[in-house]
Amino acid sequence: MSFRTPLLAGAGLAVLAACVHTVKIEPSDKPIKIDLNITQEVRIILDKQVEDLIADNPDLF
Repeated sequence: MSFRTPLLAGAGLAVLAACVHTVKIEPSDKPIKIDLNITQEVRIILDKQVEDLIADNPDLF
């Protein structure tokens, strides 16, 4: 019975050592597309709205 406890402990450690997580990083087959024109369009629209607001209310500021 003295061999049973270390043997079970060793078997338990071997089982836990076999449970290793694997992380795989794979590149996408599609190219990355970054569209920078969106922010420019939004700024132009907002600038036009601010200009119209100031033109309609000259004493706003």
